[in-house]
Amino acid sequence: MFHAHVYFDLAEQAKAQRVQQKIAQQRHDVQAMFGLVPRLVGPHLKPMFEVHLADNSHGFIEWLDEHREGLSVLIHPVSGDDRYDHSQGQVLWLGETLGVNLAVLR
Repeated sequence: MFHAHVYFDLAEQAKAQRVQQKIAQQRHDVQAMFGLVPRLVGPHLKPMFEVHLADNSHGFIEWLDEHREGLSVLIHPVSGDDRYDHSQGQVLWLGETLGVNLAVLR
């Protein structure tokens, strides 16, 4: 399983909603998708929304890279160890690398 976090500035909220709508309409391999979070939460340094997938066997990562409308995306595995999952060696960035605040993860 992995998570994709799609980041946006508040001025880009409409763009993030469009990306989210495209995912909902075009991607049937998504296990869960959550609403826009217009504030900082957890280790994330910008507002974001989150997508859960079992794997990339249907090319979700490549599709998202083409349809993210310039937004930055963090993709990480889910092992049960949040700090490890969000660490530099485990993550993939699409677009600008924003980093995460690992200090809030245990």
